[in-house]
Amino acid sequence: MGETEEFAEALLDQIAVELNEEKEISELASKISEDQDFPKNFTDMEDFTEQNFPIMSEKIHDFTSLNVDSNIVTEFLDLKEFKLLKGKKVYATNQSREFVNELFSAVADEDVKKISDLIQSDTKKFLVYSTYAKAYISKISTTYGDYLDSTIFLNKFILSKYPQIILYKQGTPYQVNQEKVDSGYRGALKMTLLEELVHSTQGNLEMENKNAAINVNSINEELAEIILDLENSAASNLYEYLQLQTVPDDFPIAKKANLFFMLNPDNFVVNVLGPDVMTYSKVEIDPKISEIVPELSDIYQRWLSPIQNHHAAFSTMEGIAEFVVQNVLKDDNDFQNYLTTFMGTDFSSYKVRKNMGKDLTEKVFAKFGKSAFKFLIDSPPGTRELKEPELYLKRDLSTGSTKNNEG
Repeated sequence: MGETEEFAEALLDQIAVELNEEKEISELASKISEDQDFPKNFTDMEDFTEQNFPIMSEKIHDFTSLNVDSNIVTEFLDLKEFKLLKGKKVYATNQSREFVNELFSAVADEDVKKISDLIQSDTKKFLVYSTYAKAYISKISTTYGDYLDSTIFLNKFILSKYPQIILYKQGTPYQVNQEKVDSGYRGALKMTLLEELVHSTQGNLEMENKNAAINVNSINEELAEIILDLENSAASNLYEYLQLQTVPDDFPIAKKANLFFMLNPDNFVVNVLGPDVMTYSKVEIDPKISEIVPELSDIYQRWLSPIQNHHAAFSTMEGIAEFVVQNVLKDDNDFQNYLTTFMGTDFSSYKVRKNMGKDLTEKVFAKFGKSAFKFLIDSPPGTRELKEPELYLKRDLSTGSTKNNEG
């Protein structure tokens, strides 16, 4: 087996637990469908979504004054389709867009040869974007929906099977718990629809997030190229200095890949400086490393601004959505049953979960009411404001001034 094929298998091995879970879900769902005693009359996902779309849109407007675009549509995706969607949610550079689509397709098919071919065709892009394939696809079984390009996508593979699986695992007689489980299922659908409809209103925030992510990926592509172009002697010296795990000499890509994954700023800078790097304005690195890779200091410095913008925009987007869900559905019986039956928690515990984006939204809402949402979308916070909301509250939000923004 060649080196690139081993790389391909290693990528699939990293998500093996999740891939096995998907197979187990499919097998259990099939087994349940053959049980003659198991109830068949669960809420229809597509009908329920269609009925509740205008209801949730109105609730969003009532609570936030934000208008949901009437042209938004919904689609219901099976497993592979949803994985391909997650590939489209990777904000790659223009020159890498098609590569990312092909990589996610190959991973979704568990096609070792295709993944190997992609590594050989462009190792730089594989190093940068394989981490996304691992991160995004490993969360498929816990992702109910997503939003992209005026479309709300619901994860049909998971949502069409979970209520039956939960009820089945509770055991007979099924009828005792069926209504509570089905109510929880309706709560999951309401929550998912509400979250994604909120995301559909966040145009400016989403553009900030997208542009920042593209810049981050562009810088990571640049770093990957620098590492791959290192002379063998320089790569060996750096490898030894960083005390990385030894790899055989006949695996040159593996050695360079290990260097990239170690020096990738998402790993190296954050691990060295800690999570507070999201509020830093300067990065300093080990002089010995800079001596071997002189471009590294500049790479890290240019990475700081876009990664901070990405972190701030994404956290705010998620925080707004969570805050809206908590307030709009707090008295909804179906949502309460979702939390207890599907999540094993209750609303009180759910509400106190810490989330910087939600905390900021809550504080801005307490001061400005419904106008808070427009302020946060049109005048996104910086990372320091995300961490210290009182800084954001000092802004002249009527003009979108960032005079007091240190983030």
